[in-house]
Amino acid sequence: MPVIRCWNRVLLVFIVAQFFALAAHAMTAAQALAVAVGESDERIAALAALVQSPEPQTLQYLQALSEGKVKIVANAPVVLRDGKALDAATGATLALSAEVLASAPDAMVNNRLRGEIDNALSALQLLSPLPSVRRDAVKALQGQVGEAQIPLIETAIAKETEADIRERLALLRAGALLGSEDPSKRLQAAALLGASAQAATQTLLQERLSLEQDAGVRQALRKSLSAVQARLAWGDRLGAVFSGISLGSILLLVALGLAITYGLMGVINMAHGELMMVGAYATYVVQGLFRSYWPGAFEWYLLASVPVAFMVSALVGVLLERTVIRHLYGRPLETLLATWGISLILMQAVRTVFGAQNVGVENPGWMSGGVQLMGNLALPYNRIIIIAFSLAVLAAVALLIGKTRLGLFVRAVTQNRPIAACMGVHTARIDSYAFALGSGIAGLAGCALSQIGNVGPDLGQSYIVDAFMVVVLGGVGQLAGTVLAALGLGVINKFLEGLTGAVLAKIAVLLFIIVFIQKRPQGIFALKGRSADA
Repeated sequence: MPVIRCWNRVLLVFIVAQFFALAAHAMTAAQALAVAVGESDERIAALAALVQSPEPQTLQYLQALSEGKVKIVANAPVVLRDGKALDAATGATLALSAEVLASAPDAMVNNRLRGEIDNALSALQLLSPLPSVRRDAVKALQGQVGEAQIPLIETAIAKETEADIRERLALLRAGALLGSEDPSKRLQAAALLGASAQAATQTLLQERLSLEQDAGVRQALRKSLSAVQARLAWGDRLGAVFSGISLGSILLLVALGLAITYGLMGVINMAHGELMMVGAYATYVVQGLFRSYWPGAFEWYLLASVPVAFMVSALVGVLLERTVIRHLYGRPLETLLATWGISLILMQAVRTVFGAQNVGVENPGWMSGGVQLMGNLALPYNRIIIIAFSLAVLAAVALLIGKTRLGLFVRAVTQNRPIAACMGVHTARIDSYAFALGSGIAGLAGCALSQIGNVGPDLGQSYIVDAFMVVVLGGVGQLAGTVLAALGLGVINKFLEGLTGAVLAKIAVLLFIIVFIQKRPQGIFALKGRSADA
């Protein structure tokens, strides 16, 4: 029995302690009123004190204040929510008539105070149970916190379970210490911020450096600023490399089809870009069908679009080959003019059916977002998936051309058409199959392009010239050369864009290709076999 009484006393002391702890942190009516009325400076000071009590009622009250849903009734703030009047401090429902509420003045919030309230809301969201909300709150508070918010940030650090958020919170705390009156704290903050890779940290250090008077702190700020700038420069370089690979993967998809129709068959198909456009619009149609008939499976419409885009473009390509191009083999100028006319017909047909305006193709949920590697380097999921998709298509084409019976026949017809015909190869049928394959790959390129840009009648015109340059530079009929040329041109173009701008970068790349072809007409990889001497 004495043991039980002892445990009862311990439990009672614990309950009382918890009660007083909650009472100490609970928002009072006086605190709520101090934020709602008075001069701006006084209200901001009261707001800073109120943020130190991170409880749901505080968050709800500040949210209502920001939205203009707070009235002052009998010198007390009242929150309006869902048609009810609630006590700001306790959240209890108040029995107030509509006439009283209508005549009560609003708690006025000017732009300066609204900005401070928004910062306070972001600070309180640091304690949200959702990691995504906490990450967004840290991002919103970059460069916006002062020394008064340090206790709340330290509370968030103590409770944080995600390593990346804890690291960002530590940098946020260091940024807040930069405004301290104590030079030793500013010195500590400058050293801590040197480990950051955020563009906002660079701006913060530059601003503080322009104001700092202490020589030791200024030296520490310069050192940290140099470290942050070096880290951001690496992020920019890696971002340019990724953007170049991403552009190169798109050029690779576009050029793979040309590597077959032009590189292997010698057909200058100016309608290749429009076959891409057909694949993109096929993706748009599949999207609409899923939205109308299978909305529950809408997230997977893109997987169904891939074979549809391939088949539709392949069928259009077969129709084009059998009705026009078959009669123009060996006459490159006539083929060029005929396919250019067909490209105009296809564009006008799309304008007639779908309209002249661009249509929207949505990313599925699993392609949204990205991977944040550094403060200024994020890799979007849609770009990563398109790079992987391009490599998968490349592997499938290489396997088809190098390891299958159809690929053997295509290579035989490419190298020596008369001898292939003498050996029993149906060359006309192989031409149709090869053209269908190249056209289908163009449709896959259009399907991929629909996920990173607008889909419109002029889609193919943006890539057809670059695709021909890739094929010629890589070496006619050489898949390995096409890959190297596409990725190389993509990376070089992105680096030049950062130095000279987009227009001059295009001109420089074109001049480079002209000079290269003058020196090496066969491209990076020369065509092997009898056709190389033809």
